[in-house]
Amino acid sequence: MRSAVLILSLLGTISIQSKAQHSVSQNVKLMGSAFAFTAIHADSVLAKKATDAAIAEVQRIESLISSWNSQSETSAINQNAGVKPVKVSLELLQLIERSLKVSKISNGYFDISFASIDKIWTFDGRSITAPDQFTLSQSVSKIGFDKIIIDKEKGTVFLKEEGMKIGFGAIGKGYAANRAKKVMTELGIMAGVVNAGGDLISWGNQPNGKPWSIGIADPKDKENIISWLDITDMAVVTSGNYEKFVLIDGKRYGHIINPKTGWPVTGLLSVTIVCSDAELADALATTVFVLGKDEGLKLINHLTGVECILIDEENQMHYSNNIKTRLL
Repeated sequence: MRSAVLILSLLGTISIQSKAQHSVSQNVKLMGSAFAFTAIHADSVLAKKATDAAIAEVQRIESLISSWNSQSETSAINQNAGVKPVKVSLELLQLIERSLKVSKISNGYFDISFASIDKIWTFDGRSITAPDQFTLSQSVSKIGFDKIIIDKEKGTVFLKEEGMKIGFGAIGKGYAANRAKKVMTELGIMAGVVNAGGDLISWGNQPNGKPWSIGIADPKDKENIISWLDITDMAVVTSGNYEKFVLIDGKRYGHIINPKTGWPVTGLLSVTIVCSDAELADALATTVFVLGKDEGLKLINHLTGVECILIDEENQMHYSNNIKTRLL
């Protein structure tokens, strides 16, 4: 559920070679999105090996968390909602635990059990009428992070009510980006970028020694860059509400939904989160979008090491307290 508006500037072509450093990049579709893996190293063979390993790691994660794969652990949890707890891997259990922490700090405006509403709205041109309030109320009644029961001793996850579902659309690509970076650094890649469909994490510097330059595109004109970030050892995640939408009776409904009401949110066109962790940035981008400008800025300004750039429906930019002095 993310529209990527990040543009990575390598200040040169993607496969450049400097005096001692090679830049090797691979682009592939994973988790339903375009992924790009870039490794910087003196040994181009090792750099290619690292990007191959990163791709394999994301494929492994997709098989674990995908709710579209009927054989995944996530699907097993959903299939047994209201029936019985499901034993899962420690990795998935811990991802769910971290997701619940974001739910708590956001008062439920981020919630992985939002997946129960997945069939109510469609944004592929099929919808010609908005859902009725009864349908929305019924679907929202299945949402509730407090109804996701984790038993750490037994290693199980249980959804208390039949019809509940969990999904990782608002945190999974960030987690995958973190893991891909870890795999690459463990192979000796001390500089690189993983762009997981707009969930981007960087480390080290470009071959020319400069930080990575990340452009924030104008939501109303993606060819126009309205702000640049020079970063290293940082994640940048942008969530947009302007590409994926449906027009019903002349009214535009964006694809980001308020989990408490079931209605698409309004007020913002894009949210960019900057912090050291792609998973957290991923979750917070959606959270701030739902909270809106004022409450979203309030949340980010209370979090250490997290910054944001918001663009409202009038195309006005709003910043967290410290981002201008730290990054712009």
